[in-house]
Amino acid sequence: MRMNERRRDDDPTTEKVNPRTAEIDKRSTAGVLELILAEDSTICDAVGRELNNIERAVELIISRLREGGRLFFVGAGTSGRLGVGEAAECPPTFGTGRELVQGIIAGGRKALWRSVEGAEDAGEDGAEQLEARGLSGADCVVGIAASSTTPFVKGALARAGDKGAGTVLVTCNPAPAVAADVVVSLLVGPEVIVGSTRMKAGTATKMVLNMLSTASMVRLGKTYGNLMVEVGPHSEKLRRRQERIVVQLLGVDSESAVELLSESGRDVKLAVLMGRLNLSRAAAKRLLDESGGFLRKALGEGGREG
Repeated sequence: MRMNERRRDDDPTTEKVNPRTAEIDKRSTAGVLELILAEDSTICDAVGRELNNIERAVELIISRLREGGRLFFVGAGTSGRLGVGEAAECPPTFGTGRELVQGIIAGGRKALWRSVEGAEDAGEDGAEQLEARGLSGADCVVGIAASSTTPFVKGALARAGDKGAGTVLVTCNPAPAVAADVVVSLLVGPEVIVGSTRMKAGTATKMVLNMLSTASMVRLGKTYGNLMVEVGPHSEKLRRRQERIVVQLLGVDSESAVELLSESGRDVKLAVLMGRLNLSRAAAKRLLDESGGFLRKALGEGGREG
């Protein structure tokens, strides 16, 4: 065997043949769907087994964001698209600035809607894209690579580590080929279609990315209960959501909610403080700032804040 050849046993789990679906092409449509569903039913258990590491990743992210750092999701192909999508949802959901959570995909924007062959193999490009965005030691970089061998992701994590940034690897390989401060290894097993990591690996990864961003934002005070109290007025749907939240938290009618939101500059937290405590906008802003942005604390309700 040549030195540059890999033994079959060295292939990542995502490239192995799944014996349960080896004859999927002989199945009826219903049979194919049943096989896919049966495989997908194992995903939650795989994620559940990594809850401790997911918690560690969240705490790392929180610590960096509190220091004024940013969160980067970095990946290629399906993994990259999942990361970019997760980053894109943070501003409308949690009111974050566009710079706070960013997604980086191998091949750039065009790779979002079509495959850019070879982009994932450019290890230095992953590092360079982070550098172009001003990577610093205060940041946290989440590398997403089902096999863990993607050079683009390895390069990004290596550069992040050199800079002193926090590093997380989300993979579906039981023996990751790259180092990180926290490794989340989702053992979903071989795919329904060999190597098609948009399936079980992609679904498990999507679940974890949702958990990383959501848990981090909740712990940073971006919600009150399960209400997105930092949602911005960026569309008619979101303006209506703001109004419903104010109605729910204050027990007022829609007209009063709209009036409070208008006076607050369309800021849900300020509107609630103004309505509940009969404060001016300036006074409500001071109180919220003194409370670290936590609405529950500003309302004097206690609860965890850090």
